[in-house]
Amino acid sequence: DDITVLGYVRPGFQLARAVADAYEATPGRHAMVWMRHGLMTWGPTARAAYEAMIEIVTRAETYLSSKHGGRVAPPRPTSVETALARVRQVAPVLRGCLAEPTGDPDRPHRRVIVRPLITPEVLAFVDSQRGRELALTPPLTSDHLIRTKALPLWIDRPGYDEPARLAEQVREAVRSYTADYRAYVERHAARLPAGLARFDALPRVVLMPGLGALCAGGDVRAATIARDITVHTLAVKAQVSATGVYEGLPEAELFDMEYHGFQHAKLGAREAPLAGEVAIVTGAAGAIGSGICQTLLEHGCHVAATDLPGKPLDALVAELGAAHGPRVIGVPLDVTDATSVADAFASVAATWGGVDVVVVNAGLAHVAGLPELDLESFRRLERVNVEGALLVMAEAGRHLGLQGTGGDIVLVSTKNVFAPGAKFGAYSATKAAAHQLARIASLELAEIDVRVNMVAPDA
Repeated sequence: DDITVLGYVRPGFQLARAVADAYEATPGRHAMVWMRHGLMTWGPTARAAYEAMIEIVTRAETYLSSKHGGRVAPPRPTSVETALARVRQVAPVLRGCLAEPTGDPDRPHRRVIVRPLITPEVLAFVDSQRGRELALTPPLTSDHLIRTKALPLWIDRPGYDEPARLAEQVREAVRSYTADYRAYVERHAARLPAGLARFDALPRVVLMPGLGALCAGGDVRAATIARDITVHTLAVKAQVSATGVYEGLPEAELFDMEYHGFQHAKLGAREAPLAGEVAIVTGAAGAIGSGICQTLLEHGCHVAATDLPGKPLDALVAELGAAHGPRVIGVPLDVTDATSVADAFASVAATWGGVDVVVVNAGLAHVAGLPELDLESFRRLERVNVEGALLVMAEAGRHLGLQGTGGDIVLVSTKNVFAPGAKFGAYSATKAAAHQLARIASLELAEIDVRVNMVAPDA
């Protein structure tokens, strides 16, 4: 009797008027539930309003706990470790499917960042018998629409043991989702406000049994918002299932809120030329590498700065992170170790969904005339400058092929390839070999729309 419950009213003046009327009609109460919006409390002081909020929320939590905590867990949900391994397999394929063609040859796709959501609770939800039924319902509140869309994409029975089949499952599921979304917009096209652009038809949240959730956004901030919303959405829907039946807004109301001008204004514009792009830079802790990272970040790119583990890499990431926040991560990488290279690409895929730009910058120099050049010094440069370049470009080719939306590889070459200097025999020869490998890569990877370029600093 101390709480007023107000049925759903569309946000804006109508809601304000309805709240005022309900408040006047129920004097003496100190809280009001706005259905599908939230809970509001008040009191003579800020502390009184706060304590009323805590008391009501605690009351609700106690009730839900008495109903088995809203668990929808299967007997044996997938382990977090297994799900993480699957994310590395699935994320690049999904991210490629979510890249929207632009028609611009210089930037052929508008890309997204994909953030995985893998917790025991989420895995229990997606692995449960009722997971699909509960997930494919409208969002908790209409404010979430611009971040998650009305419905997530659910991919049934993923074939994790058959990579080719799994990739096709993901592609077909995204195609089906986009067709359904376009049909939804067409059903309500007459209600679309004049001058308001349509959203792309791609999903923002993808749920997969045995994996968890993958949440997409135009940058890491937007993807993280979608992920945070998904955490709470799945938890609340699981709790509701223990006490009753979840009811979302009707489709027409969902459309009106998704295509509300004020909601669109919240998203802002993506003006940075490399927004949504992900780059791996090897040898990032050096002078050239750090400058490359800085410039990419200034243009809106997400950057995985890689180098041997240690203070130089840590210091670089701390410095760049202070200015660019979560758009930069550090990834320890030994370019001479094939496993380390593969793990670095997989780590970036598990963090942001994939990679678009690979800058092959790691390299060593050694000054010695040919009579004094010892073979071990030459081989050391060969391992880094040649084998390292080969391993990174090869893994880049595999990853970009899996993603299926092209990409860019840039080798930091040297003027010594064309004009070698005395006592730079080891450096000139090994960099020339790397340069030649990049030329071969440009021929071989063109068929998957990967551009390979070479830059010679100070040439």
